[in-house]
Amino acid sequence: MKVLWEKIKEALISALPITAIVYVLALTPLFNFSTAELITFSIGAVLLILGIGLFNLGADIAMTPIGTHVGSGLAKQRKLGLLLGVCFVLGMLITVAEPDLQVLAKQVSAVMNGTLLIYAVGLGVGVFLVIAILKIVFKKSLSNILMLFYMLLFALALIMAVNGKLDMLPMGFDSGGVTTGPITVPFIMALGVGISGVLGDRRSKENSFGLVALCSVGPILAVLVLGIFSSGNLSYQVPDYTVSDDIIDAFTHTLFHTAQEVAVALGLIVAFFLICQVAFLHLPKRRLLKIGLGVIFTYVGLVIFLTGVNVGFMPIGYKLGYSLAGGNKLILTGIGLVMGVLVVLAEPAIHVLNQQVEEVTGGMVTRKAMITGLCIGVGASITLSVIRVIFDFSLVYYIIPGYFISLALSLFVPPVYTAIAFDSGGVASGPMTSGFILPFITGVCVYLQGEAAVLRDAFGVVALVAMTPLITIQLLGFRSIMDRKVRERRAMKKILDADDQQIISFM
Repeated sequence: MKVLWEKIKEALISALPITAIVYVLALTPLFNFSTAELITFSIGAVLLILGIGLFNLGADIAMTPIGTHVGSGLAKQRKLGLLLGVCFVLGMLITVAEPDLQVLAKQVSAVMNGTLLIYAVGLGVGVFLVIAILKIVFKKSLSNILMLFYMLLFALALIMAVNGKLDMLPMGFDSGGVTTGPITVPFIMALGVGISGVLGDRRSKENSFGLVALCSVGPILAVLVLGIFSSGNLSYQVPDYTVSDDIIDAFTHTLFHTAQEVAVALGLIVAFFLICQVAFLHLPKRRLLKIGLGVIFTYVGLVIFLTGVNVGFMPIGYKLGYSLAGGNKLILTGIGLVMGVLVVLAEPAIHVLNQQVEEVTGGMVTRKAMITGLCIGVGASITLSVIRVIFDFSLVYYIIPGYFISLALSLFVPPVYTAIAFDSGGVASGPMTSGFILPFITGVCVYLQGEAAVLRDAFGVVALVAMTPLITIQLLGFRSIMDRKVRERRAMKKILDADDQQIISFM
């Protein structure tokens, strides 16, 4: 209970800024929030804080240990075929059960078969999880692999442009962030730590990261390929963001629906872990009981968090965007920047990532440095998204230069920063981005460009949230290089000064 209280206090500090800015904006004459909307948002904020606290505690004592034990246990079997086969099935099953993927499938059902999309994306994640494992086993460079596949993605984008299907590009890149959700990210990251700990060498720190980065490529590739071969007109209907006067019924209905979705996704991981436990892990009962308690915390926390976001934050995000779009565009852009900086603090998987980065790197990359880089990156991405909606231009003008810069940076910074940066992109684009920021940008787009432009202009914000941290985190690598060179120069200067002093004393 003491640890849980500490986690809830951390969650309160994380969620308070974005909650406070909504209340401040609600007091301005520009907005006309109803009593039901304010009550719904307030309940959602409480659920958000409680959910993050429970989820982070559960991730610490269940999800991360499960991934680490399974990864190290599989690696110790020294059977490459078994390792790759199990990881492929695991990656596909978890992705197919990811709740956010179901939402994506419904949104593109007018242009392609939703069930086909789900299994294609699951296949993509399974294949790229295998590629990520092979990277660890054969100790290959992550930056070279990423360059290869992102060049392939850009080639597919060019084919889509030739075929007049470029509007599908934002949805494709958004899918990369959607499928790496709060359930899969802690498990996949810990899986990499466990495998690299057994099979790794002196570069095991670098090799333990990068799984999320590669698993994010698979969904993009799958959606773009399906988009090329799809037929029909891509259409999108903006959801009904009105807040129900029956607040209790709205929360209860969403709570039960979310509980079922999370149970399926989390249940697959637990079932897979139990199979591994019987087959080769053989962990003691005391440890299993602790993991079981952690799974309960994770489940309850995630259900509460997603319910709070879906019911309390989505309608408010949409109304904020729609109302602000009617005012000064400079103020709109500035508020978008502030929201981007603050919303990343409330992403549950961010805290898991930061803690794991600090532990695995031995403090070389601190939590403070990570959160600073992520806040700057996500803030920049929301600002760029608002600008794109205002001036109505293609996502290509951001994606191609952005990834070119990211991949170019990977050639010059320490490899561990590249691996962490590309993982950070997938983690940052979590449920708060899709549940609050995407409705906010959708509201801006509907007011300025109309509902028909939502897929073209509003979608792509998740892709930008996943892209900008690649640049900011790798820039931290440049800073570490510069700091190390300064320390070396200072140390050398001290040695030379000491030698000069000895010579003077001798004379």
